[in-house]
Order: sequence, then structure tokens, then C-alpha cells
Amino acid sequence: MALTPRLELRQSQTLVMTPQLQKAIKLLQYSNIELREFIEEELADNPLLKLNDEDLSTESGMAEEHGASAMSDNVDPEYSEAPEYTDGTASLDPHGQEHVSEDHVNVLDMAEYGDVWEQEDVPSTATNDIASFSERGSESRIGTDYDGRYLEQTLSQKTSLRDHLMNQIQMEIHSPKDKIIAVFLTDHLDECGRLPNDLEGLAEHLGCDLHKMHQVLNRLQQLDPPGIFARSLKECWSIQLREIDRLDPAMETLLENIDLLKVHDYQMLAELCCVDFDDIEDMVSELWSLTHNPLDAFDQIVAQTVTPDVTMRPGLEGSWIVELNTTELPKVLVNNTYYAQISSKMRNKNDKKYVTDKLQWANWLVKSLHQRATTILKVASEIVSQQESFFELGVEHLKPLALRDIAEEIEMHESTVSRVTTNKYIDTPRGIFELKYFFTTAISSSNGGDYYSSEAVRHKIKTLIGEERPGSILSDDKLVELLNNDGVDIARRTVAKYREALKIPSSVHRRRLRNRSTAFTLTY
Repeated sequence: MALTPRLELRQSQTLVMTPQLQKAIKLLQYSNIELREFIEEELADNPLLKLNDEDLSTESGMAEEHGASAMSDNVDPEYSEAPEYTDGTASLDPHGQEHVSEDHVNVLDMAEYGDVWEQEDVPSTATNDIASFSERGSESRIGTDYDGRYLEQTLSQKTSLRDHLMNQIQMEIHSPKDKIIAVFLTDHLDECGRLPNDLEGLAEHLGCDLHKMHQVLNRLQQLDPPGIFARSLKECWSIQLREIDRLDPAMETLLENIDLLKVHDYQMLAELCCVDFDDIEDMVSELWSLTHNPLDAFDQIVAQTVTPDVTMRPGLEGSWIVELNTTELPKVLVNNTYYAQISSKMRNKNDKKYVTDKLQWANWLVKSLHQRATTILKVASEIVSQQESFFELGVEHLKPLALRDIAEEIEMHESTVSRVTTNKYIDTPRGIFELKYFFTTAISSSNGGDYYSSEAVRHKIKTLIGEERPGSILSDDKLVELLNNDGVDIARRTVAKYREALKIPSSVHRRRLRNRSTAFTLTY
């Protein structure tokens, strides 16, 4: 058969992600704060959208007095709105839910990034953290902040650790590619200000050269507070000693043989460091004076306040009432009267199309916000229903739960449940929890009974170790035995993994810490 150009007609079905569908998926993932920022941007861009703050505050008061009562009588007829989303308390009972249609679309909600190190220009999205600082600095004026408000009219705000580091990175690192690496490493700091020891894996994940990452890391380790960006306790102390010009050869040898400190072999340390016994005692004392957590000395760390997306409170006859937290959400209305006024006076075809598109987008936004609110309430209410024993009895009664369990009950796709529970928090009588907290793996029972939640087992391990006596330190094998006696079928390696996740040292280390009068204070 000859190869000749020809026309063919084919018919196929493909999944097309429309801009509205993409935005709806993102809306579902937004937290309250992110949603408010998005709505503010839409209000600035769309003249047919209006914010009704008065009704929002009125509804909030009515919510406290009447529970799930609506405020539809107070809405101006010239505006259209979603009926449930705009009510102050869009409450749902944990069992009686109406179905909300949802496209079962599996989308990887993450951009496909190439190897930025092969490009000449650095993507602007990768340097948003850095750019925000330079923009504020270039736009600020004497006596006012970048929004034009007078500084005397603003409250003082403490700098978070991240902002503190970002300010230093902005001043000390000038290469855009190096800044990307610096921000990436900053995002991987743990609660002690340390990095994972697998720097090669981090470099591979970012797609940069390992040697380049080492160079940037060396510069980051010179930032304040001293000891930040270390990969081990030894490196943390080494950075602090270098900062005060005390990292001499003898001290380096001491750090290299730090394991001898655990057995208090000062004589061997003195021989290795080529110093006498009195000097080695002074060196050890100096070592103990250093901090193992650089963030302890950083007194300007401000905990981020979590704003719950959903609240729950006791109802009648032992039930629970689940409500949206609308106090932080703006109330969006579509100004139909304004649309009618301006559209009737327009003669230009492009102007009419512009206004019509804005009206369609405004109606879609209000509808999508209503659907988002209803979906969140359905998922949160089902979680409350599934974990009712936790709210009544405590964490030991937290049940194993998977995304699939919730998805099947509310007849939605598993990916939808995953998006709803991402960065969403619920305010409960037992505190504020992320919705993801209630999804835990199952651990079988040794007596053939119900499964145990992994979070409940971690709590049991923490309680057992917290109650151990100084003369009877519990090993991992002993913890397995005690848990088996309680009906938990668990392996020793799982106990060790949970203990390490709780930042609890091994039994050998705990015994030494109990017997030693100095050194660190053990906290669980």
C-alpha cells in the first residue's frame, strides 16, 4: 500500500478539563483563608459580584441563637445567591444528607515541572516566596507600609521563623537558582530546625546537582539562629562552635568520638583529644552548654493560628450538629440589577459579550461555592458519624478509617474526599483537628475483636512509656507484650516505628538519661 497523504474522520471520547472544572477542583481544596483570598481577587475582577458583609455578620449572630435558621428574608431581591452556602449555619445532621453530584475525575493537582536547572530563566512560580519580600521593599514608602496604611495605625507583628530565614536568604543569596534550592531546603526543616540526612535524595527530588545543593547548604548553615540546617546533632553542635570560634582540632576530635560520652569514657576522650582530664571535662561542659534545638533560642517563632473550616457541637438526644464556619467566609452575591442596567445601554458587541461572560462566571462561582460548602459538610458529617466514639470517649477509641469508607457512604469519588479533607480543620469539643487526622490505618486485634486505629496504638505506647518507673524501663519487646495483653496484635518493628515517630528514645537511651543528672530534659 502506497504512503500517500489522505484525510480521515475519527470519532472518540476524551476527557476535557474545562477552566470551570479546573477551578472547581481547586475551590474544593482551598482552606478558609485561601478561599477568602480567591474571592477577594474575584470581587476585584468581576463588577457583577458584590460582598455583603452586613448580612454575614447578622447571620453569624442568628446562628448562635437559632442554630440552622436561614436569613433569606433579609436578602435584597436585586441580588441572587446560593441558598445554603450563604446561610450563616449550613448545618447537616450526620445521617441525613442530600446527594451532591460530583464528576468522578482523577486529576493530578500538581504542576508538571521540568528540570529548572537546564533553563536560562527561572520560573516565577518557584520564587514567589523570595519575590514577595523584594516587592514589599520596592513598593514601600517612608511612613507607610506597602498597602498605603500608616505604620502608626498597624499592630506590631512578630516575625515567624520562615520569614526570618527568608529575609536572610534574600540578603545573602543572590542567584535565582540558589534561592530556589534555599527555599526548598527551608521547607524541609523539621521541628528542631534540622534537615533529613539524605541530601542526595533531596537533590534528586528537586532535580539539581548534589554539589550545588551542598554549596547552598553551607551558606544556609551560616544563617541565624546558629545550628540551623544541620543534619545531625553532631553537625548542629559543630556549627554553633564554629560560630563562637571554638571549633579547634581537639573539639573536632571530641565531636567525632561523641559516642564515648554515652559511656562516660572521659579518659579515652582525653587521650584521643591530646588533652588532660581537666581540659576534657571543660570541653564536655562547654558541649553541654550548647543547644540541641536551635529553635529554642529563637524567641520570635509565632505559632500559626488555625481557623477551623467546620465546627461541631452536641445536639439533642446525643446527636452532633455539624456546621460550616461562616465567620471567616465572605458572602458573595450576584448583582442582577446592575447587569440589567448596563446591558440595556450597551451597543458594542464586545462590551455585551464581556458583561455576559462576567455574569455567567459570577453565577458559576456562587453555585460552585454552594456545592463546595455542601460537599465539605457531607464529608465532615460522615467523619463525625464514623468517629463518634472518639468524640465521646477519647483517642483510644479512634477507629481505623480510610478515604474509601467515607466515599462509599456519601456516594462520592475517593479523590473528592481526599481534596475535601486536605488543609481543612474541624473544631470539636476535644480540640481542633485536621480532617486527615481521622483517617488512620488498621491494626488487627489479637483476640479476634475489632481493629485498632494506628493513632490509638501510638497513644497507648506514649501512655505506657510515660508511666514507666525509673527502675523498670520498658523495652520495645516489653511494649509488644503489654500491647498484646491489651488485645493489640502488633510487631516489634511497628512499635519501634511508632516510638520513633513520637520522638521517644530507645529504652537504652532512656535508661541512661534517667541515670544521668545533667544533659537534656526528656519531653514526650
